[in-house]
Amino acid sequence: MSPLLDVKDLVVDYPVKGFRKPPFRALQGVSLEVEPGECVGLVGESGSGKTTLGRAVLGLAPVTSGSIGFQGREIGRLGRAERRALAGDLQVVFQDPYTSLNPSLTIDQILTEPLIARKTGKAEARNRVRELLDAVHLPSDAGQRLPREFSGGQRQRVAIARALALDPRLIVCDEPVSALDLSTQARVLDLFQEIQARTGVAYLFISHDLDVVRHLSHRVAVMYRGQIVEWGAAAEVTVRPQHPYTKRLFLAAPVADPVKQERRRAERRRLETMEVSR
Repeated sequence: MSPLLDVKDLVVDYPVKGFRKPPFRALQGVSLEVEPGECVGLVGESGSGKTTLGRAVLGLAPVTSGSIGFQGREIGRLGRAERRALAGDLQVVFQDPYTSLNPSLTIDQILTEPLIARKTGKAEARNRVRELLDAVHLPSDAGQRLPREFSGGQRQRVAIARALALDPRLIVCDEPVSALDLSTQARVLDLFQEIQARTGVAYLFISHDLDVVRHLSHRVAVMYRGQIVEWGAAAEVTVRPQHPYTKRLFLAAPVADPVKQERRRAERRRLETMEVSR
C-alpha cells in the first residue's frame, strides 16, 4: 500500500531581514510517511520545526526543495485554486480553540460554510451539521449558539467537527490539546481516537508532549533543529527512546513520586550538559 502522505527530503527556508543575510533553514531534508488510517505523532520542543512541517503540508509554508506527495500527487507547490480543490481530502485542527472559530458566526454557520463551498444543498447541509455535532458529542441545540458560549474543550470539538465536514482523508492536528486542561485533554484525545476508529481518517498529530502522542499515535517522529532524529513505533520511541534528545523529552514529563522526579531532573541535566559540550 502506498502512503497517503509522503514527504521526501523537504527543505523550508524563511527569508531574514537584513542586506544579504542568508535565509533561516527551518527544515533540513525531512522525510516522513503517513499511511491511510494511521496516526503519526510529530513531537519536538518549540522551534524544532514540527509546526513548519505541518504548515508546509497545508500549503502555508514555502517549499524550498524536496517533495510533498498526497494520494500519489505532488502538492508542495500547488496554486490557490488547486489547494481549494484539495480541501475536501486534507483538513486541519489548529492549536487555539479561541481564535480558530469566527466569533460572529453561529456554530451552524461555521459548520455549514465548507458544505456550501462544495455546493451542498441546504437540506443536506442541515442534516450533515446534525451528524457532525453528534459525532463530537455536542447537543443538537449547540448549532444556534456562538463560539463564546462554549468552553475551550467544546470549541475544540466544534473545530474538529468543521475539519470532518468534508470527510477528509488526512487531518493535520497542530497542538490541538495544548491549550486545554489535563482532564479536557484526555476527553478530546479519546474523541480523536473514536473518530479515527469510525471513519478511518489519518492524522499527522503535532505536539511537544510525548505522553500525548503515546496516547494516540501508531508511529512517532521526533524533530530537533529542523531534522527528524528518531522515528519508529510509538511504543518504542515513547517508552524506550534511543536518541539523547528524545530521552530529554521523555525525562521532561513530570511524575508523582518526588524521588523519581529528582532523578529524572538530574538525568535530564546530564543529557543537556552532554549536548552543550559537543
